[in-house]
Amino acid sequence: MPYFTYDTSVIISRKLRRLDGMPGKFLMSAIVLMELTGSANDNSERKVYEQLFEGYRKQERLIVPSADDWLLTSKILFLLTHARRHSQRGKLKPLPPGVAQRLALDVLIAVSARRWNAIVVTENWTDFKAIQRYCNAKIVKAAEFFDS
Repeated sequence: MPYFTYDTSVIISRKLRRLDGMPGKFLMSAIVLMELTGSANDNSERKVYEQLFEGYRKQERLIVPSADDWLLTSKILFLLTHARRHSQRGKLKPLPPGVAQRLALDVLIAVSARRWNAIVVTENWTDFKAIQRYCNAKIVKAAEFFDS
């Protein structure tokens, strides 16, 4: 089995709790841990995510975006914006609050996972499919991944 990682949407929607006991081919995204830590319910939950970060880092199973990943992410966001403008006949409508930030993080997850040759398992298929057009990341729907 190739390396794989979860998008934040999978961890939240499937209520995954035992992230420290994942199989050896699982890689944790630092971006996902950032999102989870930022939305932690309390200080004890925040500490759990910080421990996961340290554990995956020590095991060399933590996907941390590189400088090149950030640069490619900015290029993909540019291309996605221009594709959206083109589809709206030149009039770019503003995205709802928070959507641009979540999309930027999803692009960063996809780009950095691609560098590890890891499959991104996601519930957010539409956005990741659009991202895939520009960076050839490997993605799979969570329903298909968990049914196999």
